Amino acid sequence: MHFKLRVFPIALAALFIALPAGAAKPPAIPALTPDGITHHRLALGGRTLAYTARAGTITLRNGDDQPIARVFYTAYTLDGADPSKRAVTFIYNGGPGSSTMWLHMGSLGPKYVETAGDTHLPGAPYKLIDNTDSLLDVSDEVFIDMPGTGFGRMAGKDAPKAFWGVDQDAEAFARFIARFLAKYSRWNSPKFLFGESYGTTRSAVLADILENEKNIDLNGVMLLGEVFNVPIAMGVGGAKPGMDLPYELSLPTYAATAWYHKKLSPQPPALDPFLKEVEDFAMGEYMHALAEGNNLSDAEKQSVAAKLHDYTGLPVDYLIKADLRVNGSEFQKTFDDQEDLTTGRYDTRFLGPTLDPLSQGAQYDPQSSAISSAYFSLVNLYLRQNLKYGDGQTYLPDALFDGSRWNMSREGARGNFSSATGLNVSADLAEAMKTNPRLKVMVNDGYYDLATPFFAAEYEEEHLPIPASLTKNIEYDWYEAGHMAYVRDECRKQLHDRVAAFIKSADSTQ
Repeated sequence: MHFKLRVFPIALAALFIALPAGAAKPPAIPALTPDGITHHRLALGGRTLAYTARAGTITLRNGDDQPIARVFYTAYTLDGADPSKRAVTFIYNGGPGSSTMWLHMGSLGPKYVETAGDTHLPGAPYKLIDNTDSLLDVSDEVFIDMPGTGFGRMAGKDAPKAFWGVDQDAEAFARFIARFLAKYSRWNSPKFLFGESYGTTRSAVLADILENEKNIDLNGVMLLGEVFNVPIAMGVGGAKPGMDLPYELSLPTYAATAWYHKKLSPQPPALDPFLKEVEDFAMGEYMHALAEGNNLSDAEKQSVAAKLHDYTGLPVDYLIKADLRVNGSEFQKTFDDQEDLTTGRYDTRFLGPTLDPLSQGAQYDPQSSAISSAYFSLVNLYLRQNLKYGDGQTYLPDALFDGSRWNMSREGARGNFSSATGLNVSADLAEAMKTNPRLKVMVNDGYYDLATPFFAAEYEEEHLPIPASLTKNIEYDWYEAGHMAYVRDECRKQLHDRVAAFIKSADSTQ
């Protein structure tokens, strides 16, 4: 999870976490704390794996060799493995401004927070379970909390400027990875990135920096909940007058939601063929209707509204009033309005009581409210009790921005044009793929993800500025889940199996 929004305006802030004013300033960099090193065993794939967990920090320094940040990480390494043949995967969430407690505690690590179902979890005590779908069977794992989150801290009054921006953040991660490779002699290991949400945005820029500035070839880049091109992302930088693509790319997610909640009549028997029909409509008749703008006739508008109703369950009169354009927040609020229920943003399988029945859009995310307490509670217990790190320290799930803003502008010639609402890092990943034609890319997304819709991710990848010969390096994997596909048990297993197969295919030692 990464977008810690409670209100979702159609603006850039809706992509990323809220950047609250008036929060406490980032604390000064603390004294170095010894790493927590512990040894464990995990039953996985019919065998018992012995592994070492290391929780600690890596120090980043400025040009004067002064420490400016300690970046917190947790690494899991298989005991007895040859590091020159053992893959290592660097894993992180996004925000921007989020720690990596979500991926760490829910996805491919050795433990996961139990979150079965699509409703609000019961109160504590929560359950932390051995993860039989951990990635440790094929790769060592390094979960990285971005500077200023987790147990990591930054120093100096200019620390936000040094780390909180598209290029600054990616450069910090590149420096961390280079330091990790040097510290633990992993230079010759097969190397992978795994980013979620804004972590996919980071991955595009980071991959380019590693490939073309740090001389570090990657074997593969794995993306979960992709967002590269902010202007086409519904509820992010898109959905402005004259910019209709976000509506078209979000429509399949609306339809998947209606299918899941059985709001369609007749109910399509299978999801995948139904979504293919919706995708064809979205990029055909629907796209044409929206392109007509004010020239669209009343009869045509009525016909398209009727089809949208058939695909989404939204009332025809509402669709007409909305001029056939319903943004993500409005969909969340209106989808189950008759029951006064708001639909989840990260995962539209989740429903929760509407805060204000008269509001135009959603005012919170039921999925975030359903699971956040469990994740935050258990990451605090697990790191201290199991991994022996963090006593006397405060774990920050999100950065304390103190009114600062994430710098969305780009520096130098890297990437393509961006402004506060025009960020597009597609060219960064394209450059990494062109300069390393063996680089493999894996796209993962959930059908019920309204934060970063799966059809938008597919569109972004299909419009990367790469030669046709490199498109074979891109793999697509969809899940009947939301933004955090691993929250659903069946999908966490699918994610493991597909990621493991991807790593094996991209690992030259296999």
